[in-house]
Amino acid sequence: MHKVEGKALSLGSIMIDVAGTELTHTECERLLDPLVAGVILFSRNFESIEQLTQLTQHIHALRHPRLLIGVDHEGGRVQRFKTGFTRLPPMRLLGELYDQDPKHSLEVAQKIGWLLASELLAVGVDFSFAPVVDLDYGESTVIGDRALHRDPLVVGNLAFHLMLGMRKAGMASVAKHFPGHGFISADTHTHVAVDERPLNDIVQHDVQPFLRLIENGLDAVMPAHVVYSNVDRLPAGFSNYWLQTVLRKQCHFEGAIISDDMSMQAAVAFGGATQRVLTALQAGCDLVLVCNQPNAVDEVLANLNWHGSVLSHARLIRLHAHNKVLFASLKYDPLWQAAVTVVNQLNNEYEQKSLLV
Repeated sequence: MHKVEGKALSLGSIMIDVAGTELTHTECERLLDPLVAGVILFSRNFESIEQLTQLTQHIHALRHPRLLIGVDHEGGRVQRFKTGFTRLPPMRLLGELYDQDPKHSLEVAQKIGWLLASELLAVGVDFSFAPVVDLDYGESTVIGDRALHRDPLVVGNLAFHLMLGMRKAGMASVAKHFPGHGFISADTHTHVAVDERPLNDIVQHDVQPFLRLIENGLDAVMPAHVVYSNVDRLPAGFSNYWLQTVLRKQCHFEGAIISDDMSMQAAVAFGGATQRVLTALQAGCDLVLVCNQPNAVDEVLANLNWHGSVLSHARLIRLHAHNKVLFASLKYDPLWQAAVTVVNQLNNEYEQKSLLV
């Protein structure tokens, strides 16, 4: 363990990544920087349930309050941890189920939310960047079957029940990508993305699922790296108008705002690493992600002059896990057994449909 394990530091405003399945000395030094608030994990950080549990324990032991640990673990093609974890279906399947049997689909959504959260909590992960509440316009390749449905009311209903399940397990929810990423085809990981629709169209449709969750105590929102050119020249995650005027004032959102990765191409176009992070923080983000570029992380930690507010710190503290069980004991839980049965049934039906196509 690191020699300064357990150091008392308030949470900062930056979430960074680590390279492998255990922490290096250099990574421990980075994680002890006062600007750092947490770690985002990827598939490369996972080898086994035992290894992952040890890694999260090491990260949490470094500081008090403990660093946040997050992961993109939605289901379908976005599930970072696989071996030993339940394989979660693409969220579009919940939308298809809703069209057949709305009541049953909401029950299934709540079970999946609980299952997703419980398995992550059992290995020491605080939260997943989920649910995705982008609308399925049939245009976006990067969203695709990650979207629940085309109808904002259906998306709101299903996402609300996913959130309820996550909350029941003890996990915060992070709805993404505000105000909506589903309309455009560009992938913000590799391209600058522009949505030319008027503000009213976006608010009347894409924002509605976010409102449903906000009204019911949503913990966090991730804005899109999309430029809504009829509203602001900056992507939503850099935009004071989107984050302060629309999300905070008009939508009455009081939770944490967490940026998408500052290393994505749609963000890189808007200045150097430190400038991008500063712009996002000044616009209203409480937590900014800098991933997959260690040099950029070091640049930001060396040059950023930022002190998060007490309110921002409180929003982040609320994202800590509120419950944890041993992973090995989950399989004896009737809730886990029921949820896995439902998920396996969905996966089987999906595979059978794929074979028929």
